Amino acid sequence: ENILTQSPGSQSVVPGQSVSITCRSSTSTSYLHWYLQKPGEAPKLLIYEVSSRQSGVSDRFSGRRSGTEYTLTISGVQTEDSGVYYCQQSGSFPFTQ
Repeated sequence: ENILTQSPGSQSVVPGQSVSITCRSSTSTSYLHWYLQKPGEAPKLLIYEVSSRQSGVSDRFSGRRSGTEYTLTISGVQTEDSGVYYCQQSGSFPFTQ
């Protein structure tokens, strides 16, 4: 059974700053994906397969891996970036709408 640990749990950021969210996995994989969910909406795929940006997603979002640690970085945070971010590890492709 694989375990993902995401941190930090929450944070406040001033617009224009950069912010990183980390997901640590008990196993290394190329199928690590990042989502943003806003209230009343379905999760939106941002990054798939560690570092590939989903079509239409701002290039302010980037992903990288170091061993079993995966990081989502948002450069120049904007107010519309607020919401709940999730990492997801799958055996194949990410979920999309």
